[in-house]
Amino acid sequence: MSYGLILLAHGSSDPKWRAPFAQLHEALATRLQTPLKLAYMELSEPSLETAVAELAASGIRRAEILPLFFAAGRHLRHDVPAQVEALHAAHPRMELALLPPVGEHPAFVDALAAVIAEQAGDASSI
Repeated sequence: MSYGLILLAHGSSDPKWRAPFAQLHEALATRLQTPLKLAYMELSEPSLETAVAELAASGIRRAEILPLFFAAGRHLRHDVPAQVEALHAAHPRMELALLPPVGEHPAFVDALAAVIAEQAGDASSI
């Protein structure tokens, strides 16, 4: 397969903060046939650089990076694009695309609204 997907989280030195991302990655990896990597922008491993290098070494030639962020702030407007540019220079045979953050996807908004409505005891309104 020549396509892979990288789930990109911010990163933290706290393993408890990272646990939900690892659980999400594990759950998705069993459901998807697409090669899937979890990476962190900073403060944690595997880094985005590590994930891209592993995909490239396995023969992946195109990877999309899906930020597990609610919105595109400074990191997604400046820091991550700079990382992606540097990664393209390091892996010129690999096409990398930075997707919009997951928080901007309509299905994410619907899922989050359902969770909030359930918490509020008003699940019937969603």
